[in-house]
Parts: sequence; C-alpha cells; structure tokens
Amino acid sequence: MNPIQDTRLERMRARFIDKLNPVELVLDDDSAAHAGHAGAASGGGHYNVRIVSLQFEGLKLVTRHRLVYDSVHDMMHKEIHALAITALAPSEV
Repeated sequence: MNPIQDTRLERMRARFIDKLNPVELVLDDDSAAHAGHAGAASGGGHYNVRIVSLQFEGLKLVTRHRLVYDSVHDMMHKEIHALAITALAPSEV
C-alpha cells in the first residue's frame, strides 16, 4: 500500500472514531480491485467500512449511512470514490 493510501485510511479511521465512537471499526482499502476504473484514475479510493456504534441504535439504515458519510464528507468524491458501508448497532451483532 502506498503512503498516500495509508494516510487516507488513518484520517478516515480517526474521523469515524471521533464522530461515531464505534465499539468495532473495520476499514479496508479495496482500491486495488478497482484499478483502471474511472474513480481510480481520479485518485479516489474504494473502501469498505464496518462500524458498530451505539449511535446507530434505533436508527434506520439510511440515517446510519448519512452519519457515516457525514464523518468523511469533505473526502468524498476527491479522496474517496466509493464507500461500502455496514453500519450496525451493538444489539444487532
């Protein structure tokens, strides 16, 4: 993995922790599987995130996803081309 991706992952991880206080956070860079894709050409990466947070308790899926996207909103479409999200409340694990 290149240093730019490492830094990006670290910043994403820090924002998720700061905004969502997860009890579980798994963040993977899936960009290599999308080499040659238009988003990859622009420098935006493809990521998968699994977040388990008390903040998701009682919320609909679309609201959970909005909270995740809001955590990294300024990185979207520049540094993040695609973000696959699994957002769960602890009671669902």
